[in-house]
Amino acid sequence: MSQEQLNEVIQCLQEVEHDNTVPKNIKLKVSNTIKVLSEQDEMGMKINRALNELDELTDDNNIQPFTRTQIYHIVSLLEKF
Repeated sequence: MSQEQLNEVIQCLQEVEHDNTVPKNIKLKVSNTIKVLSEQDEMGMKINRALNELDELTDDNNIQPFTRTQIYHIVSLLEKF
């Protein structure tokens, strides 16, 4: 995954994080995912940790369908690598 592609994923996550309709607990997990992807670790490890965080989000009952769709899109971007 190139830095440009990683920045695209982070930008998508930031859109979810700044959405006023997203519950706080979801925003917190999205924020943690952004931190994970911003770390200087090996790319494979960052992606796996981010996917674990996002997988927990998709099972959350508080998440709205539109937000869930955004998360699925982000997961699909990360799974390409």
